Amino acid sequence: MTQNTDILIIGGGISGLLTARELRLAGRDVTIIDKSDSGREASWAGGGILLPIYPWRQADAISDLVIASLQSYPGLSQELLDATGMDPEWTPCGMLICKNPDYDSAIQWCDTRHIAHQAPPPALLEPFNTSCDRPLWLPDIAQARNPRLLKSLKAYLLQKGVRFLENAEITGIEIEHRRLHKIHTAEQSFCPQQTVVCAGAWSADFLRRWLPLASVNLQIQPVRGQMLLFDAQPDTLQHMILDGDHYLIPRRDGKILAGSTVEQAGFSKVTTPEAGDHLHAFATNLMPELKNYPVCAHWAGLRPGTPKGIPYIGFHPDLDNLSINAGHFRNGLVMGPASARLLADLILRRTPHINPEPYALRRA
Repeated sequence: MTQNTDILIIGGGISGLLTARELRLAGRDVTIIDKSDSGREASWAGGGILLPIYPWRQADAISDLVIASLQSYPGLSQELLDATGMDPEWTPCGMLICKNPDYDSAIQWCDTRHIAHQAPPPALLEPFNTSCDRPLWLPDIAQARNPRLLKSLKAYLLQKGVRFLENAEITGIEIEHRRLHKIHTAEQSFCPQQTVVCAGAWSADFLRRWLPLASVNLQIQPVRGQMLLFDAQPDTLQHMILDGDHYLIPRRDGKILAGSTVEQAGFSKVTTPEAGDHLHAFATNLMPELKNYPVCAHWAGLRPGTPKGIPYIGFHPDLDNLSINAGHFRNGLVMGPASARLLADLILRRTPHINPEPYALRRA
């Protein structure tokens, strides 16, 4: 059976779901294909901090997407809660950053991007065992509980009429006159007006497989990250804390995430005792009270890494109806709303709200 659709999105993570939302709200017929259950890869596995790690060390192209997305999240979260009854738990709990050797750059970034900042009150530092270096308190930085955000997004899209085909492998494609004419799975085929690849760490692999002679080769590779979850009591920790390369994130029910590793391990999502021990030592040393609580989960996810963490957002140069929204590395959630809107602007021929040039595929 062959099915027509305006938009076929390959990948049901945060980028695919938010892109579907933008295009569905613009009146387009949207179908999402995922090789597994939607929302179960890097988008589910991350911590949900709505700020990059040390954003002043990142490219301006990342900051532009971040700031636009931060402005979207309060309204988006309320919209999802109202529509589905599922709370994404957007929580502006604030973030304490313990070590800032590049303090002047941090302050300049915060001032330029209108991010509230201050020196942390002494009481904020008391529970932690660390050697602070010009610590910084960002009181308005929020988090989202990413598994719940993804669940509510999927429910919202189903209400809006978006179709999902999950646990479906693409078995073939047909190209005619610079257009992706047909995409086949084992169950059915699709004739899309526009195809969007939002397959995260698998995006470049997908394109190399089905477009082996393409003029661009996207530099997206899997980067494994492992996390621990402590079964703590509510209010054990009330804000996020970043100390060096690792962090703690409190959830509303009291559970505390400790993350994360950055590993080159191919497409392996296997957890390792070494990483678990490392994260446990970090967490319990930084916050000794965590020694009183058991670890209730240890998992790994594959981030879509790019050389500078800048995603690819835009049209493929070889096919007129193929576009990409992938390669967000550690920042898929925090760049997600603005990335989806930018790609929708391009597909719908709207004036882009952000300059698309830094994200163009031809830079590959």
